Amino acid sequence: MRKYTNQYFDGERPLFAETNADIQGTTFGTGESPLKESCHIHLTDSIFTYKYPLWYSKHVKVDHSILETMARSGIWYTHDIEINDSAIQAPKIFRRSSEITLNNDHFSDAKETLWNCQNIKINHVQANGDYFGMNSENIYVDHMNLIGNYVFDGAKNVEVHNSTFVSKDAFWNCENVKIYDSTINGEYLGWNTKNITFINCTIESDQGLCYIDHLMMRNCRLLRTDLAFEFCSNIDAEINSNIMSVKNPISGTIHAHSVGKIILDPTKIDPSKTAIVTDDKASKKETA
Repeated sequence: MRKYTNQYFDGERPLFAETNADIQGTTFGTGESPLKESCHIHLTDSIFTYKYPLWYSKHVKVDHSILETMARSGIWYTHDIEINDSAIQAPKIFRRSSEITLNNDHFSDAKETLWNCQNIKINHVQANGDYFGMNSENIYVDHMNLIGNYVFDGAKNVEVHNSTFVSKDAFWNCENVKIYDSTINGEYLGWNTKNITFINCTIESDQGLCYIDHLMMRNCRLLRTDLAFEFCSNIDAEINSNIMSVKNPISGTIHAHSVGKIILDPTKIDPSKTAIVTDDKASKKETA
């Protein structure tokens, strides 16, 4: 294995198609695509300062390294990559890549990151940016904190544990999502999604949980969530709190401590197809 230690590379493609290399303490300066088409690379304590550092690469491990702001669009068409304990300042990292593992990383500008990717594992990651994870699939998340809108739009086969999302329009247009022991804050949660499950979650969402087919909720709290479940079908929801208001669910069962207002419009839905059960008999029902 070739070793590079405490070196500086400048210019375009300085290590193009490098294979079987251990790169330590090295900075890649101005110049595009320093490790394009590389294979079997281990980077440690290294810095990328400019665009497209790891395109069309395979079998890459990155430890305790930095992708600076201009290392944008940094990892595209790359397969089998693990990044640990690293600081990623650039947007649009990961596009059409697969077999991605992220451990203890910080994405300070995660805008348009992880698009159209497959087989992703995220563990103890912090990210800030809109459109994270769009149209990606086969995703496992544990201990992620993300601030940014439209997270995982169009994603498929997603499992999330112990995470926090501050995100408008989170989990839109998704299929097969399971979220455990997590907190989600942001309006319009989950619209146009099929097969989504929340277990032990806390949710605050203006007009959240609408236009969903097959929605399951167990031991969840809905804080300041209004006009919920509009045009949702096949609902199986057990809510361990009050719900501000429920509007025009299509079918299923909703069980909550109480519901501030129930709005059922028989010109839009068949009210008989949804059972709304409350522990507080004072819940108010309105039929349009």
